[in-house]
Amino acid sequence: MPENPVWFITGCSTGLGRALAEAVLDRGWSAAVTARDPAQVADLAAAHGDRALALPLDVTDHTQVADAVKRAETVFGRIDVLVNNAGYGYLAAVEEGEDEEIRKLFDTNVFGLADVTRAVLPGMRARRAGHVVTVSSLGGLAAFGATGYYHATKFAVEGLSESLAAEVAPLGIKVTIVEPAAFRTNWSGPSMRQSAVHIDDYAETAGARRQATTATFGRQPGDPARAAEAVIRAVGAEEPPLRLLLGKAAYDIATARLATLQSTFDTWREITLGADFPEGTA
Repeated sequence: MPENPVWFITGCSTGLGRALAEAVLDRGWSAAVTARDPAQVADLAAAHGDRALALPLDVTDHTQVADAVKRAETVFGRIDVLVNNAGYGYLAAVEEGEDEEIRKLFDTNVFGLADVTRAVLPGMRARRAGHVVTVSSLGGLAAFGATGYYHATKFAVEGLSESLAAEVAPLGIKVTIVEPAAFRTNWSGPSMRQSAVHIDDYAETAGARRQATTATFGRQPGDPARAAEAVIRAVGAEEPPLRLLLGKAAYDIATARLATLQSTFDTWREITLGADFPEGTA
């Protein structure tokens, strides 16, 4: 990361995006701070002068994506760090999912993210430098009832980002996937969407977790300001991590998931290996 990096951050109106924008600007760096409603980030621009550029950005709008990236590159000359933070959650058992809501979720969490990334990469490739930070989730590593479609978007983002990392590493571009647990943001509150469909047979599984998830709002253990500092430390590291877990719950659940996977793989090892042609078979 250069001495005075330029950041481009999506979803800066609240939560981790806003905390990260504040931390970047407070260091004296420059940032394009984006939101669907730029009035929600106007105070950041007002407080930091020409180092902060408030831009309207709905990541599902291809024209806005292209315009926002072009504007940032015109004003600052480059984008050193892209943070794909815009996204939201959706509560529904898989069978309760509503087609329009599912597609909107993927449009924002996956396709919009890919669109922004594709728009920023040409400049990074030209300079042979840059860092793409994608905010995934602990839910990109482990899945639970009631958030299947959200997990599907985050699992997609994990795979996309891992492939991207392999492709751009020889070009001097870094990739980091951030995987937070529950942080005190609007994710489980105002920004959360829910299916209007409720099927009684899922009341004790997805239904119970719907209630438990929304009940955490305002009491989540994760601190967005501390998360922002962790992201900045990772980006500034000599060898940035491909994956960065955030929060104790993220560490505990992710490592337990690893143990479960290893146990399952070992238990079924003989059957797994037996699926190949026998050695020596032409």
